[in-house]
Amino acid sequence: MIADPQAAIDTENATSSGLSVVIPVYGSELTLPQLVERLKNVLSPLTETCELILVNDSSPDGSWEVISGLAQQNSWIRPINLMRNYGQHNALLCGIRASQYGVIVTMDDDLQHPPEEIPKLLAVLAEGYDVVYGTPEHERHGLGRDLASLATKMALQGALGAEIARQAGAFRALRRQVTRAFDHYEGSFVSIDVLLTWGTSRFAATPVRHVPRPQGASGYTFRKLVTHAMNMMTGFSTLPLQLASIVGFAFTLFGIGVLLFVLARYFIVGGSVPGFPFLASIIAIFSGAQLFALGIMGEYLARMHFRSMQKPPYVVRVDTVGSRMSETNGASGSIGKSASGVAR
Repeated sequence: MIADPQAAIDTENATSSGLSVVIPVYGSELTLPQLVERLKNVLSPLTETCELILVNDSSPDGSWEVISGLAQQNSWIRPINLMRNYGQHNALLCGIRASQYGVIVTMDDDLQHPPEEIPKLLAVLAEGYDVVYGTPEHERHGLGRDLASLATKMALQGALGAEIARQAGAFRALRRQVTRAFDHYEGSFVSIDVLLTWGTSRFAATPVRHVPRPQGASGYTFRKLVTHAMNMMTGFSTLPLQLASIVGFAFTLFGIGVLLFVLARYFIVGGSVPGFPFLASIIAIFSGAQLFALGIMGEYLARMHFRSMQKPPYVVRVDTVGSRMSETNGASGSIGKSASGVAR
């Protein structure tokens, strides 16, 4: 239960239209049963209409079998199995589109985001915000992962120009209306945080507990996080092109300065600037600047090429969400009942 009565009232208002919890799953067969049980205990006092959407992102372990078993025991769990590994944000996009209730909570599957912190997000969301991030009070990653996460958030802030980007994370609560902004997005490069800014500017953040992973290791490496940051910069922003223009303009001024230096030396001293190293260094500098600008333009052309191929962000192998909704004629899921309809 929630300690603060007013927070309880606000949370109830926020979930009056139902609550969807979306979790991308990868390599978490051992933590899923505990995660589901803790979610059940947390969500039961909050709302009677909710669903848990578990999107298996082609996990190499037995996660899908565990998800299927949990779904058979709990009618409020809706499993989705993707054809291959598309990445966390692509799996989230799939789960968000499959959700049906007015408030959506996204979180990781490794228990680093305590389900008991969900009421904090919902209480802030009820204050009138559209998206609320759960910012860790203390990060529990290694130094390399922390640096890569910081670089990703800085890239997000540079791409969006939003201060809240520094506090963005996978633990978030949002209103369904925001997702209408990217209903028709079909690009293969997905950043949920960028897509959310297409629908609203009313962001907030609240501190939450962040605990160490009980088992396994994160699938996000330094390289993957840097690649994700680059995808955000080149896929959703023109900032790199503006940077290339600034670099080109700066080196143009530098070239004019070198020309003035050569002319001044010729008229004052009476001779040209001696030495092959000087000429070689100037050529190397300008060639590097040109290649830098061409590389950035090449990244944008690559994005256009991939979009012209109409490569989908994800493909679903098994989708029990739609079939179960049609069988029940859209009936609301209940935490208190198992798949057989027997009360806990």
